[in-house]
Amino acid sequence: MPHILIVEDETIIRSALRRLLERNQYQVSEAGSVQEAQERFTIPTFDLIVSDLRLPGAPGTELIKLGQGTPVLIMTSYASLRSAVDSMKMGAVDYIAKPFDHDEMLQAVARILRDRQSAPAAGEATASKPAAGNGKAAVDNSNGEIGIIGSCPPMQDLYSKIRKVAPTDSNVLIQGESGTGKELVARALHNLSKRAKAPMISVNCAAIPESLIESELFGHEKGAFTGASAGRAGLVEAADGGTLFLDEIGELPLEAQARLLRVLQEGEIRRVGSVQSQKVDVRLIAATHRDLKSLAKIGQFREDLYYRLHVIALKLPPLRERGADVNEIANAFLARQSARINRTDLKFAADAEQAIRHYSWPGNVRELENAVERAVILSESPEISADLLGIDIELSDLEDDEFIGLPPQTGGNASNSSHEPTEDLSLEDYFQHFVLEHQDHMTETELARKLGVSRKCLWERRQRLGIPRRKTGVASES
Repeated sequence: MPHILIVEDETIIRSALRRLLERNQYQVSEAGSVQEAQERFTIPTFDLIVSDLRLPGAPGTELIKLGQGTPVLIMTSYASLRSAVDSMKMGAVDYIAKPFDHDEMLQAVARILRDRQSAPAAGEATASKPAAGNGKAAVDNSNGEIGIIGSCPPMQDLYSKIRKVAPTDSNVLIQGESGTGKELVARALHNLSKRAKAPMISVNCAAIPESLIESELFGHEKGAFTGASAGRAGLVEAADGGTLFLDEIGELPLEAQARLLRVLQEGEIRRVGSVQSQKVDVRLIAATHRDLKSLAKIGQFREDLYYRLHVIALKLPPLRERGADVNEIANAFLARQSARINRTDLKFAADAEQAIRHYSWPGNVRELENAVERAVILSESPEISADLLGIDIELSDLEDDEFIGLPPQTGGNASNSSHEPTEDLSLEDYFQHFVLEHQDHMTETELARKLGVSRKCLWERRQRLGIPRRKTGVASES
């Protein structure tokens, strides 16, 4: 049973977290400060340390050195990516913002313990290393060998499915908007499969002229058409023994779809102009941003092929639904682009971080990468402003730094009762209970200060937990 040390000076948080972990079969010890942890325990003997960033006396990052290699998960109430990134630079394995719900914490703990067990495996994390280090992206362990940056709940669910599906030979359909990284998912499925040592052949069906796509995919014999002066193997043959990735498969002509269906049903191909078939062993992974089921209903996509492809469907969320992942990805791109021009001083200004987090990114990760590259090239000072990113967003209503760094307030008759720990009070319950009890007589600013979070973090938690904001009385403050 993994043994976890919690270091947290807020009694209610520490007690709720202990109960949460114990209910999920973890052995738990706790301390209220770094000094208490040193006095009571041999810190390197734990499997994981979960510590608040701000503690009485020494900060939680001191446990990184004291742990002598034990992974440290940093908790922060200050909703500041910069402080979290600083923790990562000092060696923290990950961070999590407070208040957080059960799933966030349990997923983070399970992920870190799993990655620690598999860490000795040679080359396991190489795919996820960016070109240069910058905070969390440089030491990202959130997805192990999958090699995709991001740790929001939808992505964690995706990572879990990838690990389950990859070892099989089942066909996979990856669905998601353009620019979300569908080829990265396909690459992860291939790298984690038994076919990893064989080739993965990637084909963008929308990039090949319709008149040539059958020849490109299935090959042709000499004289099959004008200009075919010699026989040629197709891309399906080239993927024999490995993986064939067909991106934008919704653009595949119906004639080519019929040939592809034969590959899936019979495991064989016939070159254009040939009367003989030959066996091939390929695993098919397809991707699309279109609704194939709707296309099948109107005759623009073969229904039988759709059901062959739809054995396993993986949904890749758009960037606007991935929460703080967008800042993490932006920092990874910043590190990569900075390395290309040999600059180590670049960082995002506060307005740029806000803009990145709140912009909808219709072009998804591809648009973000282009925006960061442009900003790095044009930047004349170490801080990259929102203007350089070219993001069209109004920042006046997104002030989230006003109370970053303020500790939770205590005292006052109105809040005393809600701070009393109860046996069944969880972290999520605590947040909901506090907000619902006090929002009628407290402003959003006061609520955020009492909880020790920013107003933006308070708003995000309201959205996640479905707690509507009251529009009456003092709580209607904008």
